[in-house]
Amino acid sequence: MAEYRINELADVSGVSVRNIRVYQDRGLLPPPKIKGRTGWYSAEHLSRLKVISQMLERGYTFATISELLMAARYGLKVEHVLEGEPKRGSRWKNFRRMATITISELRKGLGATDSNIALGQRLGLLVKEGAGYAVTNPEVLAGAEVLVKAGIDLDVLLTRWERVQQDLQDIAASFVSIVTDKYFEDGSPLELEESEVIRLAELVHTVRPMAHDIVEVAFSKAMDTEISKRSIAVPN
Repeated sequence: MAEYRINELADVSGVSVRNIRVYQDRGLLPPPKIKGRTGWYSAEHLSRLKVISQMLERGYTFATISELLMAARYGLKVEHVLEGEPKRGSRWKNFRRMATITISELRKGLGATDSNIALGQRLGLLVKEGAGYAVTNPEVLAGAEVLVKAGIDLDVLLTRWERVQQDLQDIAASFVSIVTDKYFEDGSPLELEESEVIRLAELVHTVRPMAHDIVEVAFSKAMDTEISKRSIAVPN
């Protein structure tokens, strides 16, 4: 089996020595085998570098690459890949960010009671952080503030959000099952080579944002329909 010093590995792989060390620091590339004072890399390292390079070229982050390679090594379920970070623009990133809020801000902006805050924690909207809370979905918080100011009770909003979360989980399960029911009927873990993970990841990163857009459009139409129904019922 071929063995390479780090400079030799850089030459045959086309990856700089600096980047090889970065990949090792990030946990993407296993450490070399030490013989004496020299680190020796194998064909496995070369293959891994090719996989990493291909995935970086396709726009995957270090975090996503690490998750996929780890999954391929220890037995991958397609659900685990589907839960990976979507390839979206800034709008999607905003959905994933976390904000912080104090108890006084919760009480002032939303009229939140202790029971409201406890329910928000149970639903995963609030996470205790020091003297305040981390808000896992700032968009929900902003929407709740608008509706509370319009006179909607916060308890009602939280109860509805719990139901919405359950409905969304069902929708997500339905989309995931399109793949699992077709290719993995018994639900057993995938046994994939690292190169095969790339192909599956490419499918996932293509389908996931498409599923998001499909649901978004369908929801918008459903909202229009419901608003129209309610408007007709309102007397002149």
